[in-house]
Amino acid sequence: MATTEDRIEASTYAELLARIETLEAASAGAVKKKNKLTIIAWGGDLDRIWPTTILATTAAASGMESSVFFTFWGLFAIVKPGVRITGDNWMQKMMSAMNPGSAQKAKLSHYNFAGAGPAMFKKLAGDRQVARPEELISTAQELGVRLIPCQMTMDLLGLKPDDLLEGLEEPIGAATAIAEMRDAAVSLFI
Repeated sequence: MATTEDRIEASTYAELLARIETLEAASAGAVKKKNKLTIIAWGGDLDRIWPTTILATTAAASGMESSVFFTFWGLFAIVKPGVRITGDNWMQKMMSAMNPGSAQKAKLSHYNFAGAGPAMFKKLAGDRQVARPEELISTAQELGVRLIPCQMTMDLLGLKPDDLLEGLEEPIGAATAIAEMRDAAVSLFI
C-alpha cells in the first residue's frame, strides 16, 4: 500500500515531467542562434563606420560569422572613392552631393572643426596603429565578412551597383536583413 509520502513524491514527479514537456514544446519553435554577428550600419559618419568595421573584422577574426547591412547614410561607406554625384534626378543628386561619399571621406558626427576633426582623429589612430575604415573594409572582405548593401536605399538615393565597391554581396531588402539578424547571437545597430 502506497504511503502518503509515496503519493506526494509521485505527484511531484508527474508535475515535474509535465513542466519539462511544456518547456520542451515551447523551445521547439525557438530560433537557434548561430555564432554570428550582424550589424545594421545606418550611419555614414566616421565615428560610426570605424566601430562597425572594427567589430565586424574582430568577430570574423575570432571565428564568428559576420555580416554588415549598409543602409541609409551608412551605404555611402561602401561607395567607391571616385564616385561623387549619383542619382537620376536633382533630389538624388543633391542628397549625394551633401554626403561626402566613401569611408575615406567620411566626417565625424561631432567636432569636425571645419574639416580638421577627421584628420585629427585619423592622425591619432595612425599614431596608435589603428587601421582606417577603408582598410578595415578591405580586411573584412578578406576575412569573409558579408558586406551587404540595402536595395531600397540604393533605389531611394539613385545608387547603382557600379557606384559601390567591388566584392560586395548582392543588395537585399529589410526583410532579408531581419532574417540575417534573427539567427545571429549578436545584432547591433550602428
